[in-house]
Amino acid sequence: MNKKLFFLLASTSVSFYSMAQKPNMDSLSREAAKTELYSPVPPIVTPGATAADAPSDAIILFDGTNLNAWHSDADSTKPAQWIVHDGMMTVNKKTGGIITKQRFMDYQLHLEWRIPENITGSDQARGNSGVFLANTEMGDVGYELQILDCYGNTTYVNGQTGSIYKQSIPLANACKKPGEWQTYDIIWKAPRLLSTLGMHVQGEVCD
Repeated sequence: MNKKLFFLLASTSVSFYSMAQKPNMDSLSREAAKTELYSPVPPIVTPGATAADAPSDAIILFDGTNLNAWHSDADSTKPAQWIVHDGMMTVNKKTGGIITKQRFMDYQLHLEWRIPENITGSDQARGNSGVFLANTEMGDVGYELQILDCYGNTTYVNGQTGSIYKQSIPLANACKKPGEWQTYDIIWKAPRLLSTLGMHVQGEVCD
């Protein structure tokens, strides 16, 4: 109650002050204009029709039908050979990881992933995969955002789900049960000292 009364009195006080002083409105407008920016104008982006649809400015890296935007992490001339089925891709352990053909610098990445419901193992041997946010060369090189089943599974905290592997600890363990879809919405701003040419996004092999 005191807070509401305080703000009411503050508002009344300001109104009274304004009427008593009668400031020059042109002067106020000029002062306000000093803090108003009109460029650069943000581009107009059309949101997706649903939360599952990409916005109009998105680059689709996987549309549920093919891996044309990716290549093998062992040989850039070879296609990615993970398994595409039922609108999703599944890791193929025998063929290694996959890397985007296109290079990126700063980006936002929406990723949906799921640990198999019948997963076995413990610690790091439980659905272990990852996304390398700034892969600078072939193989597992760069900053890895860890993917792992940490629902009731204990491991070292700088290697659990949501960590930047061996570099930073996640703020929380928000893992769902194996078999349920989970989401990463990643905002990445690349270190400028690494490269000015852009970097790939890479998917790692899953255990």
